[in-house]
Amino acid sequence: IAGRYEFSNKGADMFIEALARLNHMLKSINSDVTVVAFLIFPTATNNYNIESLRGQSVAKMLRDSVQSVQSEIGKRLYEVCLRGSIPSSDQIFHSSDMIDLRKSIYATQRSSLPPICTHNVVDDGIDPILCNLRRCQLFNYRSDRVKVIFHPEFLRSTSPLLPLDYEEFVRGCHLGVFPSYYEPWGYTPAECTVMGVPSITTNLSGFGCFMEEHLVDSQDYGIYIVDRRYKSAEESCHQLAEYMFSFSQITRRQRILLRNRTERLSELLDWNTLGIYYHKARQLALKRIHPEFDEELNRITFELEQLLAPFSTQVSQQPSRSTTPAPSSPDDDEDEDADKHHIPITLARPASTKKFIGFKSSSESLDANEVDDDEIIQFSAKQHSREKDLLDNSTH
Repeated sequence: IAGRYEFSNKGADMFIEALARLNHMLKSINSDVTVVAFLIFPTATNNYNIESLRGQSVAKMLRDSVQSVQSEIGKRLYEVCLRGSIPSSDQIFHSSDMIDLRKSIYATQRSSLPPICTHNVVDDGIDPILCNLRRCQLFNYRSDRVKVIFHPEFLRSTSPLLPLDYEEFVRGCHLGVFPSYYEPWGYTPAECTVMGVPSITTNLSGFGCFMEEHLVDSQDYGIYIVDRRYKSAEESCHQLAEYMFSFSQITRRQRILLRNRTERLSELLDWNTLGIYYHKARQLALKRIHPEFDEELNRITFELEQLLAPFSTQVSQQPSRSTTPAPSSPDDDEDEDADKHHIPITLARPASTKKFIGFKSSSESLDANEVDDDEIIQFSAKQHSREKDLLDNSTH
């Protein structure tokens, strides 16, 4: 989860509670799966946590030691094979290598628990996230299957602790969780979808409602929608925990198939699709402020029909309707290569949209590829000029 530090609006309270329940579920079945949950919310801090910097240093030392031993083993293996003999374990792995690895492993041991926060937070005694993590006893015990990391700073590639941009970080994650209580649209789950990362959202966010309206089987395409509109907080929290638990139980192959299906949904989030709704909202706003704008728009549309009719592609005679990909299941091991089989996803366009781009019949269906960009740009420029003249006349 990531975003502005709006504890309730972003759903951080429900996310932490669901993590505690997920931890209990995994421990009850003796699962060997370890879930690492990141909470990225910027807040006031003093500096980096000393334990976090120490852990970063120890991890780097361990990585260097392993790479050094790996390099030496590769050289010995090559030399033995070059002499025409089959290498034995003693010839490849020496006692000195074992000593170096033991030193590095012992250095990673600690007497205290690993920190749950990467920085020293100002007023950490009243910080909402830290207080709720303590309440749910998510302290990163060795027996815990859910580990939490609170990063109270936006990600940047120059950070000494986590040198990653947000896009790189998202691509490295398996699942994005955004259980927002209020979100007019919500770009964070949309960004996950475009990058092929499954995500959890709610039906109180614009993105969740959009996907719920246009997808029949959203879960099979990596979009999990928590019902926070018609269910109680307890039921919604339980549903979120169940979603995360079921996702943690799928195989690596199923995750790859799910990521491929999720990335196909980027067509729904393309500007050629979303731009239609922005134009429609702008028209509605102008009509409410200036009711006479509707009459002027009708006159512009009539002139545009005469101008663009010879150049526009013939439209389909079938009624417009919303279509989605055929239902599918992530555990279908016989699924063909997802990159070679593209499933088109189209949207039903409102009648006012067809009127906006100058088509004659509001009952005819419109495909997103049937209108040239030059036609839309020319019309938008002409419409903007007329709207400006209309607004100038109304002010005078």
